[in-house]
Amino acid sequence: MIRLKTFGGKLRARKPALPDHIEIDTGDAPVRIRLRANPRAQRYLLRLPADHSGPVLTVPKGGDLQRAERFARQHIDWLIERLECRPDHVALRPGDLVPLRGKEHLIVPTGQLRGLVSTGQAVCGTPALLVPGAEEHAPRKVTTWLKGQAKADLTQRAEDHAAKIGKKIAAISVRDTKSRWGSCASNGRLSFSWRLILAPPDILDYVAAHEVAHLKEMNHSDRFWRLCEELAPQTPEARVWLKEHGIRLHGYG
Repeated sequence: MIRLKTFGGKLRARKPALPDHIEIDTGDAPVRIRLRANPRAQRYLLRLPADHSGPVLTVPKGGDLQRAERFARQHIDWLIERLECRPDHVALRPGDLVPLRGKEHLIVPTGQLRGLVSTGQAVCGTPALLVPGAEEHAPRKVTTWLKGQAKADLTQRAEDHAAKIGKKIAAISVRDTKSRWGSCASNGRLSFSWRLILAPPDILDYVAAHEVAHLKEMNHSDRFWRLCEELAPQTPEARVWLKEHGIRLHGYG
């Protein structure tokens, strides 16, 4: 609602109050940015507080929601890059924790020269990823293994969903995407972020269903969302989860 305020007998429109935050769409995982009005500020300013409380956009005197959103969109790539470069970025080295299928696993070198990455337990009893070979090669080996796990899980879930709606998938690939969790091309090729393997299985299943639904509805119409929920009833909760936790997953690797 726009309120009117009287100045010298004349009515002027009062700007609506800024919301607490905005969400900038980067594909399937919007970035949440808090808004802070500052009448002393001379310009818009996007920053990451040291307390890890999330991005903040300062709105100067005379600023408005439309310009704030436009400023945020113009700088979203910069923001995502900074989020990934923060000290809490996990490089997947020995001793790091990684949430395989939503459960934290400790990366543990086995001391063996040969072999494949496998799951197991650390000495302390914590679920672990057991990594052979030289420790300096662990990040590459863990990332490659996680991509393979993602490809297997996504292929199974996508093919199951495609069978339900009588559609065929031309190809499935996993990539190191930064802006979206999945995509569907008009030729039936599906692509996904490998970092979905870090999320709980229901989240990965939702993204697989989302892209498969595009094989039938290449849009985001009401019909599309009904189909998506038929395939993955957890769709509403999964979308919320990705909004709240998606940026954290991009901090791995």
